[in-house]
Amino acid sequence: MELQSALSALVSDPEQVSVGASIRDHYGRDLSCSAPQSPDVVVFARSREDVRRVLMFADSHRLPVTPCGVRTSLEGHVIPVEGGVSLDLTQMNQILEIRPRDFLVRVQPGVTRTQLNKALKSHGLQFPLDPGADATLGGMAATNASGTTAVRYGVMRSQVLDLEVVLANGEIIRTGGLSLKSSAGYHLTGLFVGSEGTLCVITELTLRVYAIPETTVAVRAVFPHLLAASDAAFHMMNSGVVIGRIELVDELTMDAVNRAKGTSYDLHPTLFLEFHGGTLAVQTDLAIAKEVCNDFGCVDFVFETETEARNQLWDARHDAALAVIQTAPQKKMKVTDVCVPLSEMPQAIRAARATIDAYGIYGAILGHVGDGNYHVIFMVNPEDAEEMRVAEEVNRQIVRYALERGGTCTGEHGVGLGKMAYLADEHADTLPYMKAMKKLFDPNGILNPGKLFKSV
Repeated sequence: MELQSALSALVSDPEQVSVGASIRDHYGRDLSCSAPQSPDVVVFARSREDVRRVLMFADSHRLPVTPCGVRTSLEGHVIPVEGGVSLDLTQMNQILEIRPRDFLVRVQPGVTRTQLNKALKSHGLQFPLDPGADATLGGMAATNASGTTAVRYGVMRSQVLDLEVVLANGEIIRTGGLSLKSSAGYHLTGLFVGSEGTLCVITELTLRVYAIPETTVAVRAVFPHLLAASDAAFHMMNSGVVIGRIELVDELTMDAVNRAKGTSYDLHPTLFLEFHGGTLAVQTDLAIAKEVCNDFGCVDFVFETETEARNQLWDARHDAALAVIQTAPQKKMKVTDVCVPLSEMPQAIRAARATIDAYGIYGAILGHVGDGNYHVIFMVNPEDAEEMRVAEEVNRQIVRYALERGGTCTGEHGVGLGKMAYLADEHADTLPYMKAMKKLFDPNGILNPGKLFKSV
């Protein structure tokens, strides 16, 4: 009660602070199979000043603070493993400024991508990054999220021009500006994007936005086997066509989607594609894509141009992970997130399938194959030690395969708790410098402790 009273005195409304058991339990979990851990208190920030005061108090009392949004992250980022404060930023959800002539927006961290796109539509603009979930933009920046459209627009780090952040001691700084490029000094914006709440709390973002394309066509291309689909994806990326999205979904995932949504898609590996731009250019790209797919034995090539039909087609990909979760509702999801050089992608997916089958476990494969990033989803019982051991061994082999070929253990989900061991393998040379930066920005180690690497 003393902690609740102290924090209530720092914010404008005592209702912003909760120690209720059910709420604390809710904030101690996420979608991953990481062990739950409840915070001691949940604070719902409504302003930059709330964040500043909470952090100043926490730093002076050595109290852990775990920032969070809608908590759609997949690696245990928002689980407060050392207790303390879960700092919810979802009520900081104002779109502060839209600058259509500059193709920029300023937003608070609790704004979701769907909320932003609704506001942008009347200006003929969009924020194209689509990680699947309706994540907050602050959370997307914290994990350097990307998703289905990264093959065309890049990852979250490419979209952020400026951040307002609060450091562990309550100091407020800005990291960039409104210009589309700058060569002035160290790139602190890029450092804080992807820092997973371990270096700062983001309270404002300036983001790039883009014109809504004239024409958009979505395609579902069905293949006889997984290697044919992944080979087609690789050759399409090397064909010169401009692709907005290129997603691979295997037959297990398609089966899960059919059962969850009552659809009747072919139970074969499938590429979901999207082309957008000028009408003539899209028609040309579509013809080339169909030719490439046919070269690799495509058995069905269906395209949609109407918005409703396109959205329905993409629902199968967007809801794929949730559909897989529904195949074993009593279990938890464990997901890989490797990314490999594009030329290695077809064989990497083939090797992943062979590894899964060799261990005789369920593992659905899907991913953003246009940039070499793919996922394997396992459904596991965290209480079953043997099941967890096998899933982790398969994961380890998939990560090792990627690292041996110059890839990464995480293309978009971040490190959090789940990839800590692999970060050390991937960045052994630079890990000491990462720890030094953590010590510089958060000397008392209060910000999201226990993530990325062990406390320093």
